[in-house]
Amino acid sequence: MENVKIIGTGYATPNQKITNDQLSQVVDTSDTWIQSRTGISSRYISCQENTSDLALRAAQNAIQASGIDPRSIRLILVATLTPDNYTPTVACQVQAGLGLNEQPVMAFDLNAACSGFLFALECAASLLKEGVALIIGAETLSKILDWNDRNTCVLFGDGAGACLIERVQDGSSMTFYARSKGDVDHALYCPDRSLQPDLMNKTEKKSYLSMKGRDVFRFAIQAMPDAIQHVLQGQSLDAVDLMIPHQANIRILEHVSKKMGFGMEKMFVNLDTLGNTSAASVPIALAQAWEQGKIKEGMQVILVGFGAGFTWGACKIQHGKGEDTQ
Repeated sequence: MENVKIIGTGYATPNQKITNDQLSQVVDTSDTWIQSRTGISSRYISCQENTSDLALRAAQNAIQASGIDPRSIRLILVATLTPDNYTPTVACQVQAGLGLNEQPVMAFDLNAACSGFLFALECAASLLKEGVALIIGAETLSKILDWNDRNTCVLFGDGAGACLIERVQDGSSMTFYARSKGDVDHALYCPDRSLQPDLMNKTEKKSYLSMKGRDVFRFAIQAMPDAIQHVLQGQSLDAVDLMIPHQANIRILEHVSKKMGFGMEKMFVNLDTLGNTSAASVPIALAQAWEQGKIKEGMQVILVGFGAGFTWGACKIQHGKGEDTQ
């Protein structure tokens, strides 16, 4: 358990909204087919902003919401599987974008796919010694999608979410759980550049994200309850005021809700308008829940996610009785 508190949240989405009807013009699908299987009606696709641009906007919105001096930031972690470049990191690009190059900041990226924000949040809570930590989940998944593959292209969207945390003594705390196991069957897989044993062969095919939906579903409905039970530490689910899950598929959320006896009315869901934004999913939902006044002093909130790797994890947030920062 770490005595840290969220003091600001923010998010950013691209300007271009793509509805299911629009997708049906480029791939063999329909609004009815997508909504009945996923719960998604639209998503945002970035045509001009890369991952670092969305991450920076989300960070700026979180800083504005918190009212802090950005020069108090000492740690920047960005969770992403779709960075702008192999190097430099998105985190270092955000540091430069915030004008913090002359500040004593540690910045780096982390890739745990859709669980990435939860992994980054745990790392930040552990590493933070003074000042403020900025944690971001940001993705431009559209650039790794095969737009002829309806099994994947209908699911994903682009966006970024951010939060700021600091150490406190007001009763606020975060309890973490994170696990992983190797996906030996490539159930959720996106290859990168291949080795070049023949240095004269310059031909390279573009790699895309692929997914075995049933395998991912079976994994998800086991992983989410496992993570939730571990962060509860024997506490009843009745004490949880709000659950913010990874926004992957409404069928997964409904199955977990029924399995655990936790009502869907206490789950924050936004996948209908945003789709699956991978590492950005949980922080965008967190920021929107905060913006809508669904998180208040004294509440217990659980963030939970799962992703490729395989990875899964959760964070139980006890929002203390101190001064409300938003």
